[in-house]
Amino acid sequence: MVATPFGHPVYVMLKPVGAVCNMACNYCYYLEKSRQTLDKELLEQFTREYIEAQTQRDVLFIWHGGEPLLRPLSFYRHALELQRRHAGWHHIDNCLQTNGTLLTDEWCEFLRENHFLVGISIDGPQELHDGYRRYRNGTPTFDDVMKGIRLLQKHGVEWNAMATVNSLNADHPIEFYRFFKEMGCQFLQFTPVVEPPTSHPSPLTSVNPAQWGRFLCQLYDEWLREDVGRLFVQLFDATLANWVGAEPGLCSLSPTCGSATVMEADGTVYACDHFVFPEYRLGNIHQQSLTQILYSEQLRTFGQQKLTALPRQCRECQFLFACHGECPRNRFVRDRYGEPGLNYLCEGYHQFFSHVAPTMNLMAQALREGRPASDFLPHSF
Repeated sequence: MVATPFGHPVYVMLKPVGAVCNMACNYCYYLEKSRQTLDKELLEQFTREYIEAQTQRDVLFIWHGGEPLLRPLSFYRHALELQRRHAGWHHIDNCLQTNGTLLTDEWCEFLRENHFLVGISIDGPQELHDGYRRYRNGTPTFDDVMKGIRLLQKHGVEWNAMATVNSLNADHPIEFYRFFKEMGCQFLQFTPVVEPPTSHPSPLTSVNPAQWGRFLCQLYDEWLREDVGRLFVQLFDATLANWVGAEPGLCSLSPTCGSATVMEADGTVYACDHFVFPEYRLGNIHQQSLTQILYSEQLRTFGQQKLTALPRQCRECQFLFACHGECPRNRFVRDRYGEPGLNYLCEGYHQFFSHVAPTMNLMAQALREGRPASDFLPHSF
């Protein structure tokens, strides 16, 4: 049975090269996934059905990997032709997440001419980035990533930075932040590396809860002093959105999941990029239409479980409105009542929300009065 269509866009992350990548990051959770590449016939079917599944005019194609630039430019030129062929009344945009090492002048000209938003994966200054982000042969990647960023800037391509916060860079929040600021980054996203404990009691690349809290608080204070309204930090924007009761635009801080599905190169659709496992398989577009998959009861149930599976400690927390238990992939510890499902990073988030509450309240008040959030800032900051 097909559920009532969403009143907002639906998103499917597309993996044109599957898990194939020219790098082998220590914390990568995707290297063991399918290495199959997307063929042209399936690309056309996906393009048509993805556009048909939308209830809004705007459609965003999200190209991810692995490393999506391992497909040639001709593949993406063909993809854009298919988008134009099937667009109908829709307006189509594209974003692409890349490690940046394969960018050239030709690539950048194509990306600018076709208005791609490019996300660059980079973990901070060289000594912090190269610690975990290396080529498959073990050589460092920082210089090549920076060369790619300079090419994007040279050609006027819109880009943002996507970093992980891990055991190596989490102790250097100010150095981390100033690096991105000094390179001219205006939109910064970062996500914590969390590896569930298996045979090792504390996975080496994971940020621990105390580190995460300190990192967020110190980086927030640095951002608050000079850069509110100038440099946009996704996590801070999402936190402020939750403070005013708006849609945060960040799935990890949203009340429910299910709006960021992923399709593998064989046509199989999963509920989330972090849940590409058989139990989260939603279907395959060779057997079902993408509309049936995206509006299925199975996906709706997956999304609602983020809310319904909250442990007692979360349900009682004064900051539940701000984090909603964060990402389900990180909920593998027990709360103070012994209930399962507490987020591993809970301690760090609680520290952060407690720290920012006074200024978040002031920014929220400014927004409710129709003023910029930065209006609250006194000269003493």
